[in-house]
Amino acid sequence: MKFKINNKYFKWGLTAFLVIAASIIFYYLMFHGSNIKAGIHAMTDILMPVVVGLVMAYLLTPVLNFIEDRIMIPLCNKWKIKESSKRNSIIRGICILITSFLFVALIYLLFAMVLSQIIPSLQNIIFNFDSYTDNFIKWLDKILKDHPEVGSYVVKNVNKYSGELEKWMNDLVFTKTSSLIKTVSLSVINVLGVLWDCIIGFIISIYVLASKEKFAGQAKKIIYALFEVDTANTVIRNFRFTHRTFIGFISGKIVDSVIIGILCFIGTSILHTPYAALVSVIIGVTNIIPFFGPYLGAIPSAILVFIVDPLHPLNCVYFLIFILALQQFDGNILGPKILGSSTGLTGFWVISSITLFGGLFGVLGMIIGVPIFAVIYAAIRSLINTMLQKKSLPAETKQYETLDYVDEEGFHETMPQKKQTGKMRRLKTMQKQDKDDTPQ
Repeated sequence: MKFKINNKYFKWGLTAFLVIAASIIFYYLMFHGSNIKAGIHAMTDILMPVVVGLVMAYLLTPVLNFIEDRIMIPLCNKWKIKESSKRNSIIRGICILITSFLFVALIYLLFAMVLSQIIPSLQNIIFNFDSYTDNFIKWLDKILKDHPEVGSYVVKNVNKYSGELEKWMNDLVFTKTSSLIKTVSLSVINVLGVLWDCIIGFIISIYVLASKEKFAGQAKKIIYALFEVDTANTVIRNFRFTHRTFIGFISGKIVDSVIIGILCFIGTSILHTPYAALVSVIIGVTNIIPFFGPYLGAIPSAILVFIVDPLHPLNCVYFLIFILALQQFDGNILGPKILGSSTGLTGFWVISSITLFGGLFGVLGMIIGVPIFAVIYAAIRSLINTMLQKKSLPAETKQYETLDYVDEEGFHETMPQKKQTGKMRRLKTMQKQDKDDTPQ
């Protein structure tokens, strides 16, 4: 007897095996989930350089494509260099070198700015902490001079807690030296580990950029091998949409934040705002976070400006007015010009996505939550529209805003209250006329 795969006994056995296997996996996940979590964490640590390399290659791909398509290839065509595999390899190598140089130069400029501007600003804040505290006390004394009892109470508490803070710092430095050294050592080791992952990831990203078409072709080959042609086309189309959404939003937001940081530095320098470089970096970095970013950056910056010189509160007021004007410019002019309609989400969904992903993944979730939710939103919208088309119903949302019900005759809209009242009034008038015309 020839064995057949579609034999009903084979199907029963396969079903029973899958049920038992799923039960074992579920049991292991329920009672030994910590072991799986530890294994995933260990695997993530091992593959972190690869992940960093893939992320770097993904972010550097638009730069490489721009240099290759807009600069190098037109130059070769202008110089009448015949297209060949050798020419393409040379062009790709030159473009990778230029892209890598730009990336390294950007990292160097960031570190140079941090070392030359940010660190001295932080040092000045620490060294002048006592004078800032005295200025703050003088400001409180000036504000509360009409209420001496309340003023003395506030000044007393400020002096008390500033003394406790100084005592805590001394205890931390002198009595907890060993734990402090241990903490600093672990921090240094973690920083060196991250730096090593970034170096290895940068090398991996170069190999990925050199063969990005081959990797894309292999991925498409696997998709067409696993799925039917129509399904594979849909999967690839969705991947392209996801890529456009992510790269358009992330790259556009980075460019937008850099421009806002530069404009903030120029404006704060003109206003003679203290620690202009530090404040501009805070504003620029937090601007990457949609919607909440400007507020997250403006509040601590305003507090810093006020603490530095509380006797002149107008400096803080001028700073807040400038930041408000800058964010209005970003939200209404600069941001839409750079980002365009890269997400297609309304303000409600932007706030919801930032709240959800920020709560799940922290600051990183607040940054990538909007493009992720945009992809999910587009997928659900596409599914809903497809289901409506199968029912021969329109997909435009506006047609459902005044909808009352749908029957075999089509849409029945709910009229506005005024029109409905007028119609009821006319209906009652017609009924009255009919009643008067009825023979007695």
